[in-house]
Amino acid sequence: MAINQDFVDYLVDQLSGLGGVYTKRMFGGVGFFKDGRMFGMIADDLFRLKADAASQSDFEQAGMSPFAPYGDHRTMPYWEVPADVLEDAFLLCVWATKAHEAALRTKMK
Repeated sequence: MAINQDFVDYLVDQLSGLGGVYTKRMFGGVGFFKDGRMFGMIADDLFRLKADAASQSDFEQAGMSPFAPYGDHRTMPYWEVPADVLEDAFLLCVWATKAHEAALRTKMK
């Protein structure tokens, strides 16, 4: 599937408040990184952020679901981002900061 570069550029711009965000194409999608840790991704034309026990409830309360790339019950810890969050650069940076913190905690385990 082709990556929509305009969407990638839009997200990078929305996340500019975080500083140091960069992207890498991977597995037919795009990973979003900061400080060498992947905190977000585009897959199936959806932007998802990493969640863990400290932040998963934010996504659940917004009615979002985790990434299920295998077509069964197995999921990855990346959750779809609500449209209203995507459209608000400040709010997206708040959510992305939590995702980056989740990525850092994962590394510490």
